[in-house]
Amino acid sequence: MKILGIGNAIVDVLCKVDYEFLDRNSLTKSTMKLINEDEFNGLISELNIEGTISGGSVANSIVGLAQLNNDVGFIGKVTDDDLGQKYEDGLKRENVKYFYSKKKELMPTGNCLILITPDSERTMCTFLGTAGKINDKDINADVIKKAEITFLEGYLWDEGDPKKAFEKAINNSNKVAMSLSDLFCVERHKEEFLNLVKNKLDIVFANEQEMLSLIESRKFDDAVAFARTLNKDIVITRGEKGAIAIIKKEVVECTSQKNLKIKDLTGAGDLFAAGYLHGVVNNMSTRDSLNKGTELSSKVIQKIGARL
Repeated sequence: MKILGIGNAIVDVLCKVDYEFLDRNSLTKSTMKLINEDEFNGLISELNIEGTISGGSVANSIVGLAQLNNDVGFIGKVTDDDLGQKYEDGLKRENVKYFYSKKKELMPTGNCLILITPDSERTMCTFLGTAGKINDKDINADVIKKAEITFLEGYLWDEGDPKKAFEKAINNSNKVAMSLSDLFCVERHKEEFLNLVKNKLDIVFANEQEMLSLIESRKFDDAVAFARTLNKDIVITRGEKGAIAIIKKEVVECTSQKNLKIKDLTGAGDLFAAGYLHGVVNNMSTRDSLNKGTELSSKVIQKIGARL
C-alpha cells in the first residue's frame, strides 16, 4: 500500500450562510471550532443543507489519492449507525481500503457543519462524536507497517486516547506525513506540534498562517529559515502566492493557477496534500509534486465540497 491515512471520520454537512450568521453565533471565519451535539443541532436548525458527504481532512486527501489510482487505505472511527455505514460506503466507492470494524459506540458518528460565506471561504463547526474517541486499539500496527507513508492530521491530536493512537501510528510507520490542519489547532497544541515537526515527522503540510503561528513569527522568511534547519520535507501553501517546499536546504516554489471561478475553498489544502503525496510516492520531482498539488486544489475550489 502506498499511503495509509489516519484521521477524523466525519460526515460533512454543507450549508451557505451570510456573514451576519457567523457574527451572531460568535464564529471566526475560515477556522474550525469544536462544538457539542446540542450546539450542532442548534446551528443546523437555522440552515438549509446543500449536501452531505463523507469527509474529514485526511480522508479527503486519501480519496484524492485513490482517484489518481494510488493504492491507499484509511483508519477512522465511526459507530454502527446510519451515518457510520454511509461513511464506510462512501470510502469504498472511491476504492479506499477501510481498516476499521465499526461497532455500537456510546457516541454517534461525527459531523462537521461547513458554513460557506459569499467569499467562498469555509468556517467549520465540528461535532467529533465517536471520531474523537479513536485510541491505540483502533490502530492496526501490521497495516501501518505495510504502508510506504502514514498520513496524519493535526485535528486528531489531543490528550488521552487520540494521542495514544497518534503515537502508536508514528512508532510503527516507515515514513510519516502530517497536516497541521488549522490555525487554532496549532495554537492549542503549539509545543507538541513543534516537537513533532522537529523530531517525529518526515513530511509536514501547513499554510502560511499555521507555520508562522508555529514558530511565533510574522515574517515568511523566518518560516523558510526554520524549515531549512530541519532534515525534513516542509510544504507551505500560500493561497494566491502559490506554494513552496523546503527539502533539507533546497527551496522549490510554484505559482498558483489564475482566473479560477472559485465556489468553495473547502478541501483546498486536503487536495493539495493529495497531489503532492501522489508525486512523492510516484517518484516525481519536488516541482512536479507541487504542481500536481496546485492542480488538484485548483479543481476542488471550483466546486462545492471537498471531493473531486
